[in-house]
Formats: sequence, C-alpha cells, structure tokens
Amino acid sequence: MDEIAADQPAGLILGNLLHRQTPILREKLTRDHLSVMGGMTPLGRIYTLARQESLNGWHSIEFLRHLLQVAGRRLLVIWDGSPIPRRAAVKEFVSGTHGKVWLKALPAYAPDLNPRDEGGWNHLKYVEMRNLVCRDLDELHQEFHLAVGRLRQKPHLVRSFFAQAGLKL
Repeated sequence: MDEIAADQPAGLILGNLLHRQTPILREKLTRDHLSVMGGMTPLGRIYTLARQESLNGWHSIEFLRHLLQVAGRRLLVIWDGSPIPRRAAVKEFVSGTHGKVWLKALPAYAPDLNPRDEGGWNHLKYVEMRNLVCRDLDELHQEFHLAVGRLRQKPHLVRSFFAQAGLKL
C-alpha cells in the first residue's frame, strides 16, 4: 500500500497541553515501505505478492510463476504503466513460457481502465484498511494480508470492479 500512518501516544500530547507547553510531535522517519504486486480475475479471485522492499523484475517473475501454478495454464496479464515488465529478465521469462503467458499493457494515463487500481486498491485503502494505524512495517504487512483475505470473501465485489472499469469479459 502506498499510505502508512504513525500514531503519537495521546498521553504525551495531553501532558504537554496541561503544562501549557506547545506540543512537539516526533515521528521516526524511515525509508521502510511495503511494496505490493497484485492481480485479480473477472471471476473474483485475488492474487498478491507483498514484500518489505522495492519490487523488481525478479519479483515479477516470481509472481508470474505463482500465477501459472494457481491461476491456470495460460495467462493474459494486463499491466499498468510499471516499467518492471519491460525488464530483460521478465521478457526472457515470458518468451520461455512458449505462449503460456501473454503480457499486454494498458494505455498510458488510463487508470480508469484498471479494475485493480480504481476498484481493488481503493477498496483496500479506503474501506478494509481505513483509519488503520500500525506500530511498524510487520504489523502493516499482516493487516494488509488480513484486508486482502476479507476482500477475497467478496468475489461479487471484485467482479464489480471490472464492471466499473467498463470491461466486459
């Protein structure tokens, strides 16, 4: 997910206010982040790969291998504007599948055509994970997987993301 919140202990702020001091909020700034690669099917299935590091071409290959095992023998994968699928290693992997994996790109600046962005990510961020405050990256990782699990229980909702994007499959 691309949004993380940090919580300031309420007692510290209240104590400063009682002593008529200007509250000073301190937060730990890090470059830690949770990177997620995901996909969904018109049948309502959701697949994700989450890592506590930046994703690269090797992660894409790992994800595509997983999809081949669990989602079917042939895949049409529609990517957004990410440069990862253009990596040489990813292209080599796809060509080595001998037609089992097809990659197609969405048009540039067309997020409304991507059911994962407009429906899936928005639902996860603004419904399943709304008002979520995590102590650390591990807790965020766990909460993300719990949120995805809740969304997996609603395949009708996932199918509606495709309808919202105007995709008739």
